[in-house]
Amino acid sequence: MEKHLLSGNEAIARGAYEAGVKVCSAYPGTPSTEIFESLPQYGGELYCEWAPNEKVATEVAYGASIGGVRSLCAMKHVGLNVAADPLFTAAYNGVRGGFVIVTADDPSMHSSQNEQDNRYYAKSAKVALVEPSDSQECIDFMKEAYHISEAFDMPVIFRTTTNISHSKSLVSFSDREEHSCEPYVRNQRKFNCSPANAYRNHPKVEANLKALAEYGATCPINRLELRGSKIGVVTASIAYQYARDVFPEDTSFLKLGLTNPLPMDLIRDFAAKVDKLYVIEELEGFMEEQIKAAGIPCVGKELVSNLYELNPERLREMLFGVKPVTKELPVKAVPRPPVLCPGCPHRGFFYTMSKGRDFVIAGDIGCYTLGGAAPLDAMDTCVCMGGGFSIAMGMSKAFAATGEKKKIFGVVGDSTFFHSGMTGAAEIMYNKGGVIPVVLDNHITGMTGHQDNPGSGYTLQGEVAAAIRIEDVLRAYGYENVMIVDPQDLTAMQKAVDDALASSVPAAIICRRPCLLIKRIRHEKGLCVVDRDKCIGCRKCLRVGCPAVMIRDGKSSIDPNQCVGCTLCAQVCPVGAIARKEGK
Repeated sequence: MEKHLLSGNEAIARGAYEAGVKVCSAYPGTPSTEIFESLPQYGGELYCEWAPNEKVATEVAYGASIGGVRSLCAMKHVGLNVAADPLFTAAYNGVRGGFVIVTADDPSMHSSQNEQDNRYYAKSAKVALVEPSDSQECIDFMKEAYHISEAFDMPVIFRTTTNISHSKSLVSFSDREEHSCEPYVRNQRKFNCSPANAYRNHPKVEANLKALAEYGATCPINRLELRGSKIGVVTASIAYQYARDVFPEDTSFLKLGLTNPLPMDLIRDFAAKVDKLYVIEELEGFMEEQIKAAGIPCVGKELVSNLYELNPERLREMLFGVKPVTKELPVKAVPRPPVLCPGCPHRGFFYTMSKGRDFVIAGDIGCYTLGGAAPLDAMDTCVCMGGGFSIAMGMSKAFAATGEKKKIFGVVGDSTFFHSGMTGAAEIMYNKGGVIPVVLDNHITGMTGHQDNPGSGYTLQGEVAAAIRIEDVLRAYGYENVMIVDPQDLTAMQKAVDDALASSVPAAIICRRPCLLIKRIRHEKGLCVVDRDKCIGCRKCLRVGCPAVMIRDGKSSIDPNQCVGCTLCAQVCPVGAIARKEGK
């Protein structure tokens, strides 16, 4: 059989295709994004979209399930916080077509604000939890997840981690199996979650979970690997791969793919076959807590940390005290913290804000979070998507109560504005907040790799779509003074900030310039160069924080391999030593 090399995310998309899924909705978020970027290749056999946020994506996919087709939604782990409302209710209602929610957890927070363990969502919401450990299982387990969803009348959370999402392994393909459903028939008793109906649905949820736990004893994605009787390991997900590397060859494994509800009878039988039982899992002791509560002795988090991503070296040291062998390189690598790209349109806004210290900047999740890093250092807070506006609002009310006179700017990106910033903008207007909302509009969802959004004018499937104008939304809310500015024009940018601060009516700023990495947009060409005879070595050009600008032999120098000719360094140079040289 022909083999293909796929990442876990690509394999999840393939698994959804083979399972006969018809409707897919998601909001991009690393490490889940590539799932949906891989779906359009399957053409007209399924519909896929970028939704404005994870709650909407979950509701669209669940609506498709109620409509009778198999559906999929996907998000990074913190996205499930946004989607929790429909998830918990869908668990009570149940499904028609199979309904799977992919949550991609991010141990070690490679691109996230926390490393929450979303297995607890499955337990709390009382839904099935499926966890693959490699790309082939991503395909196979997706198909099993849809079987579970329909057989036990519940949503299924399909949990991956960063290393599963992005690591590649060989897989085999199968043909697509179309799923058929009876024609839609109105069923208020099942799908209208009035208190009376929800009250009657809860016992059904408990009964389905009990039946699912019994199914776990023979479920094809839970498997025994009996090799010896001294050591047994209960594990799941990517931790299985690490444990296989670390434990002796004669170790027996109970490798679980269905981890909520846990098949406790199967675990108890396995424990009786070995002298010592370990539970190896990444992040929290989700399985270990339940196994110990069932009276089964085991060893787990007293040895294996619940902090950060595991790997074979870390696990071997924690379990057996074997330190990894390392070799010092003769030359130490220079630290390279993440920075805004050369020519990033956000840089002009943050440089302008960095010159004033008499106001507060409440930031948000996106590329522009880097505006809080040195040398720009122009962001006070960053909490969650949409929080740039709402956190600012809370601070403004606190300052009003304490007599603090600082002005507050709330900052979000264009995709974040559509995700959850609009409600914050409405909150500021409705409750009379002393906040100037700022939308950094670069025409794309930048941080997760250039996914379209309701303001970009295109859909996930490449179709032209109506672009929602941010300024129209803000004006409809009541912001009378909406300033649209090119943030790379520092004079205009400063004027917009000054005018907003002086405005006698509700004001907002839209910093509008497309990301330089958008392939469909043709950008101006040319590089900035330094006249070293004019340069006085004042280093003001370094304050814009552009990685293309550096100091050599005491004077400014610009790396032509990184410069894109945005001219911010030229605009801040006090002696005109930097100029843009036109190119082809």
